[in-house]
Amino acid sequence: MTMTKRDTYTPESLLAVAVEVFNERGYDGTSMEHLSRAAGISKSSIYHHVKGKEELLRRAIDRALDGLFGILREPEASQGRAIERLEHVVRRTAEVLMAELPYVTLLLRVRGNTGTERWAMERRREFDHEVSELLRRAAADGDLRADVEPRLATRLLFGMINSIVEWYRPGRGGAASGEEVAEAVVRMAFAGLRT
Repeated sequence: MTMTKRDTYTPESLLAVAVEVFNERGYDGTSMEHLSRAAGISKSSIYHHVKGKEELLRRAIDRALDGLFGILREPEASQGRAIERLEHVVRRTAEVLMAELPYVTLLLRVRGNTGTERWAMERRREFDHEVSELLRRAAADGDLRADVEPRLATRLLFGMINSIVEWYRPGRGGAASGEEVAEAVVRMAFAGLRT
């Protein structure tokens, strides 16, 4: 997504370039010079919009986390039987991952080396905890197997969902649509989890 100096850029397009570079080089391996070259603008132009690369990281991770936490506020995630709410959350998590692929990929790659990364990891744990609670409720309702510990089931579910970032490439010929992938995740996961 390298931009040329003639292109107009916005904070959003600058963020998209930064996410691409962070995902290619790793956050720690990315300098402001790398970002400047990729965006086709001067470093001072970048600093006009952000304090530094950590602010770009924070904005990118915020976008991914906003998508995930937004799922928990959807009516289907907060009303009805726990099993139905859980299936909705799992389906929508896969959909958000694919819709925000570069941003969620970056979120999944943070390792806790900066304050922003530690904050992101804590927020991910909060999301996982919410899903674990839904799993517990669904098991207590008798709709899920009780012989799989909820935290383990949560890790396994997210392991499957998060692996999508490694192979899903939208728009490639013959590739399944995001909707088909999300539905397959739900079918496979809950065929093994339902009682």
